[in-house]
Amino acid sequence: MRIAIINGPNLNLLGTREPEVYGNENFRDFLATLDARFPSVEIAYHQSNIEGELINFLHACIDSVDGVVLNAGGYTHTSIAIADAVAAIRIPVIEVHISNVLAREDYRKTSFIAAKCKGSISGLGLDGYALAIQYFQSYSLP
Repeated sequence: MRIAIINGPNLNLLGTREPEVYGNENFRDFLATLDARFPSVEIAYHQSNIEGELINFLHACIDSVDGVVLNAGGYTHTSIAIADAVAAIRIPVIEVHISNVLAREDYRKTSFIAAKCKGSISGLGLDGYALAIQYFQSYSLP
């Protein structure tokens, strides 16, 4: 099984960015943890602060991955284009947010992406990524 993890803006700063909200672990270290926890899963990782690059990463998933774990960061609340890309690729996508976006600012309570996704995980820290991978392992993918 091959899963793509795609992280959006500012997630390259995990471990140093607002650790009280996002924790102290950087994503590259956490990715090694995921690789060890899910040895039968090939994980492709992409991160960008640029909306168009995130769309390109999603397009590159066509015919190359079984599922996508997407944390679009701030673009979750602003990007119709990323939502359209999620719908267009016809691959199951799980939306993940490290913090509980529903307990934060009002503008974070709207996700343009969620309706196009198989499901959403929010507020469980980095464990949300592992739960998304676990879902993909446990259930048949269309």
